Amino acid sequence: MEAVRNRLAECSQEAHDLYLNQSVPYLDGPPEPLQFHRDWIAPNKPCIIRNAFSHWPALAKWSPDYLREKVGSKVISVAVTPNGYADAVNGDRFVMPEERQMSFSSVLDIIEGKVDKGGGVFYVQKQCSNLLQELPELTADVQPHIAWMSTALGKLPDAVNFWLGEANAITSMHKDHYENLYCVVSGEKHFVLMPPTDRPFIPYGLFQPAIYHQRDDGEFEVIDQSDSEMVPWIPLDPLNPDLERFPQYRRARPLHCSVKAGEMLYLPSLWFHHVQQSHGCIAVNFWYDMDYDIKYNYFQLLEALCEVTRST
Repeated sequence: MEAVRNRLAECSQEAHDLYLNQSVPYLDGPPEPLQFHRDWIAPNKPCIIRNAFSHWPALAKWSPDYLREKVGSKVISVAVTPNGYADAVNGDRFVMPEERQMSFSSVLDIIEGKVDKGGGVFYVQKQCSNLLQELPELTADVQPHIAWMSTALGKLPDAVNFWLGEANAITSMHKDHYENLYCVVSGEKHFVLMPPTDRPFIPYGLFQPAIYHQRDDGEFEVIDQSDSEMVPWIPLDPLNPDLERFPQYRRARPLHCSVKAGEMLYLPSLWFHHVQQSHGCIAVNFWYDMDYDIKYNYFQLLEALCEVTRST
């Protein structure tokens, strides 16, 4: 099995040597669909695109006052955690946030420090197209899809999501089966990215699912979801990796990038990513379902080989 581990590491090195960039490149404007597919989607490489949505009214309009007037009374789903980590490993548990139904104005009051929130970190991060489902009044300020991306892929997005949260709201390391266009409307998002070929260095485990719950005294407890199946997740924090526990991570080659207001990150399918943000950052992202083609088959093979070598 040592020979297999070494070969997997060599394959990762070859990917970095042959086609992966050492930093995330910038494009100066929205690309032509065919060129974008050829240069970025097909080779599965990220990039940051400037001036791709400079025509959105949201860039000028989405101030707290405007949002209060437009959707302040709307009730939305908000993730609340004690430490900012929603959907993340905590000890031997995979812990999901407490989901609260709150008015949008209440969320803005917390982010602006106008009220005592009573503990916890608040993050509007519900996916499954929460912009279209919970905040349809804001859709006229953006776009229902990104035309050149929809043409490049020959499909419309599966979901359009709205994100708003505190500075210490963090998305733990994971991957998605989507071609992701992540548009920052205000503030900044900070990404740690790793390509699928670095999978041999990224640890996984199986964890008991649980949910945070804030008690009346303000403390958070962890409640097991005992009827649910074990969840495979990454127990490593790329900002503070435990290299004694996960020595193979030394061989990973993460990319770090910041996406500022008015910029769009193309995050390819199956790329591992960890996300932080500035306080009150607002973003909208578009999830396009990936093509389950030979790329996906090869990644599944890589996953299987990693599991086999890990267990021996």
